[in-house]
Amino acid sequence: MTTSGRLAPEVLPEPVLKTLAHFERAFGATLRLIVPASEPGAADEVRYTSPGADSVDESASARSPVAPQMGQPLELQVLHAECAPPSAVSAALTPSLALAFEAAREIEFFTYELSERFEEINLLYSISETLGSTLDLDSAATAILSEVRDVLGAKRGSLWVHQHDDDTLHLAAEVGAASQVGVRLSPKDPDTITSMVFREGRAIIASRQPTAAERQMGGAEDSFLSVPIRYSPAAGGARTVGVINLIGRQDGGRFSAANQKLLAAIASQVGAAIENNRLVRESLSKERMAREMELAHDLQMKLLPDAKRFKAAEAAGRVQPTEQVGGDFYHLFELPGGRVGVMLGDVSLHGFPSALIMTLTMSAAGIYAREADSPAGVLRKLDDALSEELASTEMFLTIFYGVIDPAAGVLVYSNAGHPHAFAMHADGSRERLGATDPPLGFAGPDAYREASIAWHSREDILFLFTDGLPDALQSVGGVSGEDRILDAAARNRFSTPEEIIDAVFALEPNGDASPLGDDRTALVVR
Repeated sequence: MTTSGRLAPEVLPEPVLKTLAHFERAFGATLRLIVPASEPGAADEVRYTSPGADSVDESASARSPVAPQMGQPLELQVLHAECAPPSAVSAALTPSLALAFEAAREIEFFTYELSERFEEINLLYSISETLGSTLDLDSAATAILSEVRDVLGAKRGSLWVHQHDDDTLHLAAEVGAASQVGVRLSPKDPDTITSMVFREGRAIIASRQPTAAERQMGGAEDSFLSVPIRYSPAAGGARTVGVINLIGRQDGGRFSAANQKLLAAIASQVGAAIENNRLVRESLSKERMAREMELAHDLQMKLLPDAKRFKAAEAAGRVQPTEQVGGDFYHLFELPGGRVGVMLGDVSLHGFPSALIMTLTMSAAGIYAREADSPAGVLRKLDDALSEELASTEMFLTIFYGVIDPAAGVLVYSNAGHPHAFAMHADGSRERLGATDPPLGFAGPDAYREASIAWHSREDILFLFTDGLPDALQSVGGVSGEDRILDAAARNRFSTPEEIIDAVFALEPNGDASPLGDDRTALVVR
């Protein structure tokens, strides 16, 4: 392309144009750069002509070849020179033009390299911003893959993340193909490059053979770049947490070692993000579980009756689960004829499963205590109602249920395997109200039986507690944990039920007791 017979300046490199202009001014020279005809009879191609060249006498012109080491060979024509012979100008200008072309080539090369490095640095910075601005790793992975594919000129990309719960590689993102996000791959798969890269923790540049459909469409094999996503903690060894793949080059070439190095740097950033994402999700999950358990604890405590407000008798009760929730409970009932129903239960094990059984028991007991005429009848109904749940959870339930009849002066009770039930009298003596039957979940169809003792309403105390209390106390001077509890209750037998509970729970626990001991519960009724 020429303007007024002269090639547009942008066609030649700037160093070459400056060199030509300098010689034109210095020697009053008229110059021309041409591409010699490659075939006989063909015209030369003019690449550069000085202004006014058409009116110059070319009889004394000088010619010399120029090898620019980029593009086609050129020929320099010095048509005229005012300050020196054209041949001398040609001899001086030819090597200068060669150097100018070489400088232009180097400038172009380093400009390209700088542009490439800038693009890579910009990509790494962009990925850092993407990863730092979201907790949604899947959407971030898709954005990252799209940028990587564009910068490295890939056709397709995929990012796989290792899931610890089922030991699989999960396809977290895919670009350039119909998305199959959610597909899982075994790290032990011997036939896939992704699994091999994950297992061995090293990058691979390979060739992917086209499918039959791709071959029919003229598809050739694609270059395949697979890099492990590694995480290097501050302490401990690095570990592989995923794999990032690029499949096929837009230009049909192969991925290079430089591409692998860049992708490895990107994978390092992604690895840290995957680990941070995992830790954040675990933290959020733990926080959510803690809030849910705290709510479950509050709800469970609200299911227990407020013993201090129980009008039919003086009473106090306390439940301290070893975890947020537990399987210990107590219940109080105002029954017809001025009678008082007193229940305390202990579900085997502790934690959330036992809390569910406890909740079912309390709900059912609230109904059956008013339907059945006797403590044995109440336990019979509870056993029938809970048998399937107790069997499926492989748990059992010890439970004491007694009915105090102040008018008749009697306590009638049924005890399904609960070891810590006592009647405490005014003189400080205590009477164990022993088991009448096995625990719920073990008792057969012929259970349950009843027993009774005389009851003095203003003098006697019904004292019930679960085995978490004595288990937490060490023997002192040959006195067992249970006896220490009973002694503390006896010393405070003329105090209020609340003060008796305080005295029992104030006993110094066993220093060797496990922090994961059983739930602790006590109930006092006068």
